[in-house]
Amino acid sequence: MNYKTIQLKRGKEESLKRFHPWVFSGAILKADDAIEEGEVVSVVSHQGEHIGVGHYQIGSIAVRMLAFEEVVVDDAFWLSRLDAALQVRRSIGLADVAHNDTFRLVHGEGDNLPGLVIDCYGKTAVMQAHSVGMHMARIQIARCLKEVMGSRIDHIFYKSETTLPFKADLGQENGFLYGESHDDTATENGLLFHVDWLRGQKTGFFIDQRENRRLLEQYARGRKVLNMFCYTGGFSFYAMRGEAALVHSVDSSAKAIELTKQNVELNFPGDPRHQAYCSDAFKFLQESGRFYDLIILDPPAFAKHRSALHNALKGYTRLNNKAFEQIEPGGILFTFSCSQIVTKDQFRNAVFTAAAQARRKVRILHQLHQPADHPVNIYHPEGEYLKGLVLYVE
Repeated sequence: MNYKTIQLKRGKEESLKRFHPWVFSGAILKADDAIEEGEVVSVVSHQGEHIGVGHYQIGSIAVRMLAFEEVVVDDAFWLSRLDAALQVRRSIGLADVAHNDTFRLVHGEGDNLPGLVIDCYGKTAVMQAHSVGMHMARIQIARCLKEVMGSRIDHIFYKSETTLPFKADLGQENGFLYGESHDDTATENGLLFHVDWLRGQKTGFFIDQRENRRLLEQYARGRKVLNMFCYTGGFSFYAMRGEAALVHSVDSSAKAIELTKQNVELNFPGDPRHQAYCSDAFKFLQESGRFYDLIILDPPAFAKHRSALHNALKGYTRLNNKAFEQIEPGGILFTFSCSQIVTKDQFRNAVFTAAAQARRKVRILHQLHQPADHPVNIYHPEGEYLKGLVLYVE
C-alpha cells in the first residue's frame, strides 16, 4: 500500500532512528496534500530515506509511529502486535491465572501501539483510544483482539469519549464493539471488585496499583489505615485482608464512596472495621488529628500539562506535609504521583520538603513504580508515569 508521505526537516530523523515513537509538528518540513487526521502515513527523512509508518494527528505530536520499517498496517499487523502483548503478559504470570483475571493487555508505546490501551477484566476487555488513528481503527482492532484472545474474552467495550482530542470532533460514543456484558465483577489477587467501565475513571479501575496494593497488605496488620483519594477502594480491601485494625476510605466523590462500599462488601460483608467518608482530602486530614498509623495518598494527576508543573509540586508538598503532621509516630506512609510530567526526583523533593516542614524523621522503605503489565518502552522514557514512596515516619 502506498501511504501519503510526511517529510522531516534536516536532522529531525535522529530521534526516530533511536526508535522514539513520536514526530513533533515542528519537525515536519512538508507533507502530501489532503492528509486526514488518523490516517496512516509514511515518514521519510530530509533526504527521502524511508523511516517508518505511523498515525497522523493534528497537534504537537503529529505522528505516532507504528513501525520503524516499511509495513502495511492490516489485520496481520494488528494480530502480530496484539499477540506479542499477550505473550508478554503470559511470560510475567498475569494472563491465564485463576486468582487474577485483571491485567493490562496493551499499554500504548510500551507495547509498540502508541495511542491504544486495552485492559482485561474477567471476560470483558475495555479498549481505549488516545489518538484519532486508533479510534479510526477500532473495529479492525476489536476483531483482531477477539481472534488473539479467543475464549479468554467474550466482550469488548470501547471507552474513549474523554480520551480523544476534543477538537477532532469525532462524535465518539462509549459502547460494546463485541458482545455485551452486565457482569462487572473481576478478580485481582483473589479479591473481588466491581468495575465501572461505563462511567468510571480510566477504564474503570486503577490496575497500575495492583502490586503496590499487595505490598500495602503486608504492612496493614493491626494498623489504623486511612486511604485518601480511595476511588473504588482498592487499597482499602487489601488492607482489610492484611488484618488492619480499622480502615477509613475518603474521597470527594459520592459515587466513588458508594463503589468503595460495594467492593468492601463483596469481600468482607458486614465487617465493622471499614468506614467511608465523602470529604475533601485536605479538610479530612486537618480534622482527623494524629490518629492513623498507615496512610495512603494516591491523588489524581495534579498536572497534565507542563504549565501546571509548579503548582502540582506545591500541591504534592502541601498534601504530604499534612499527612506527616497527622500520622502517628512509627507510622507508614504510601505516597504516589501519577503525573507523567512530574519526574521521580521532583516528586521525591516535594515529599522531602514536606517532611522537613513537618519536622519528622523519615526513612524510605520502598521506591514504587508501575507494574510489569504497564511496560516502559526503553526508547520512550516518558512512559514511566507512576512513582511512589513507602516511608517510615518516626
